[in-house]
Amino acid sequence: SPTCGCCKEWVAHVEERGFSAQNEHPDNLWGLKRELGLQDQYASCHTAVTESGYVFEGHIPAHLIHQFLQAPPEDALGLAVPGMPMGSPGMEMGDRFQAYDVLLLKRTGEHEVFAHIDSPQQQYH
Repeated sequence: SPTCGCCKEWVAHVEERGFSAQNEHPDNLWGLKRELGLQDQYASCHTAVTESGYVFEGHIPAHLIHQFLQAPPEDALGLAVPGMPMGSPGMEMGDRFQAYDVLLLKRTGEHEVFAHIDSPQQQYH
């Protein structure tokens, strides 16, 4: 939504690291997520979509998006960080941090761990 502060912070994170982002606020974000092939268990508060159609859901570190886009795995839908892990890009809360997984989403509906983030420093390569 236009009032989502963590979404704005995540957009700033990716723009500072070379991406261009356009904010949109669709009337039915959950319907759009489903149209894109995103299952509910992978959802977060925001969804990014590349011009080529890859989906990036939630608070993914920008360097992992760059890594993914350099060599997208076959049958990949995109990446996701389900929920809103404390301390992830856009969800910074002082020194509070919660380890989390960045998931590789496949068009088959399956997923695997693309990266595990154990510390805040791992997010900012």
